[in-house]
Amino acid sequence: MMSPDQLHGTLFYGDNLEVLQQHVPDESVDLIYLDPPFNSNASYNVLFRDETGDAPPSQIEAFDDTWHWGSDAEAALARLISSESPAPEAGEMLESLVKAMGRNQMTAYLAMMTPRLAELHRVLKKGGGIYLHCDPTADYLLRLMMNAIFGVNRFQNQIIWRYRRWPTSQPRFQRMHDTILYYTKDTEAPQVFNQLYEELSASTVRRFDTRQQVAEFDEGHRRPGQTDDESPGAPMSDVWDIGIIAPSARERVGYNTQKPLRLLNRIIEASSKEGDMVLDPFCGCGTAMVAAEQLGRRWAGIDVTHLAIGLVEDRLRELNASARVIGAPEDIQGARDLARRNPFQFESWAVTRLAGFRPNERQIGDGGIDGRMRFRKSDVGRDYGLAVAQVKSGSVSRADLDAFSTALDRADGDLGVFITLDTPGARHGIWAEAKRAGQIDISGRLLDRIQVWSIQDFFAGRRPDMPLPLGSEQPRLI
Repeated sequence: MMSPDQLHGTLFYGDNLEVLQQHVPDESVDLIYLDPPFNSNASYNVLFRDETGDAPPSQIEAFDDTWHWGSDAEAALARLISSESPAPEAGEMLESLVKAMGRNQMTAYLAMMTPRLAELHRVLKKGGGIYLHCDPTADYLLRLMMNAIFGVNRFQNQIIWRYRRWPTSQPRFQRMHDTILYYTKDTEAPQVFNQLYEELSASTVRRFDTRQQVAEFDEGHRRPGQTDDESPGAPMSDVWDIGIIAPSARERVGYNTQKPLRLLNRIIEASSKEGDMVLDPFCGCGTAMVAAEQLGRRWAGIDVTHLAIGLVEDRLRELNASARVIGAPEDIQGARDLARRNPFQFESWAVTRLAGFRPNERQIGDGGIDGRMRFRKSDVGRDYGLAVAQVKSGSVSRADLDAFSTALDRADGDLGVFITLDTPGARHGIWAEAKRAGQIDISGRLLDRIQVWSIQDFFAGRRPDMPLPLGSEQPRLI
């Protein structure tokens, strides 16, 4: 187990259940936010269809939020109802739901979530709070499990995050909100809750005559020296109107489930104080980590994909902060092991070793391109360029580089990085083929259009000669 001080600034790559069990000590975290994945677009008929036979194990993959009842789900249920259960009441609840609903994707999802929620209860301090972000697909079932693990009397709020998005053509009311369940761990321990306020519109004040209610609230919560004209407004309600991130917003980093920084700022400001430890066990692109860093909190995050971990590292670098990553390759042998065990994860990890490069969300049908980076081609104007990368974890040949050159042209790219696991030897013809691609002028610098770079180079501290990624030349809202 790590000490609370060691947790700060750490990103864990791996299954969050194992990470929590192996690294996070009891009652070491002040605030937990989690936005676990779920297949929100799946048909309910599919989610509740009974599954028989040997189905694939319950698993989590980025942007592929599908679970199946199999050996992993069966084992999770067995442990939860055993004498060694970390959450006996939750085990009984899950067993009842499986009996009532069958062994299907929905109950497999609950079998995945329940032991993780039990671990989060263990690591949360007595005075701490947890915010579980969910949508109507499974929020009512997750609330049952939270009641069983934390206790019905630990429930504090059901927050409605209301937003607007492009309407669908489906014949029903348009869904324009998510649900965030807020629980605390121990009603006897002092809770951290910083009252937030919202300004009421003039029409609301006139219609409901709320001025007197606000004035009465102010009287009991008046700051030293506060005058009647300095009212902070009405105590914030449990309906939060916060817009989703626009496609063109500078805050957007290209991650499918990215949440607005304003949303995480509000949660962290309300339920923690400076220096507190914030944990996000499904950290994705790391908005909770960014908000915590900006608000002076300590933080730790966990994710099962190198795509996410690489994005968090990039966002923290823009804040002049850094993270220690546990579970990622630490030497060439570790990189070889990752490439052998999971070639797709190796691709994502290798691409994110290049500053500003984003790996593909999906590795199938990528046209020979495994990652991209935008940059400014000149010091003036809006002439933007594109750098692309391809990753090869096995043996390489001149034909491979020739194919990459074709993919670079097809993508209308300006620069290309051909990433190999081990540095190719001269006999492969790789270096000569790369030189044939020529050079390109970027802001007055002549750069090789195709550069060969290996993971051996990475561990030796060598980097390709690339322009600065777009957005790194000046601060941006992240």
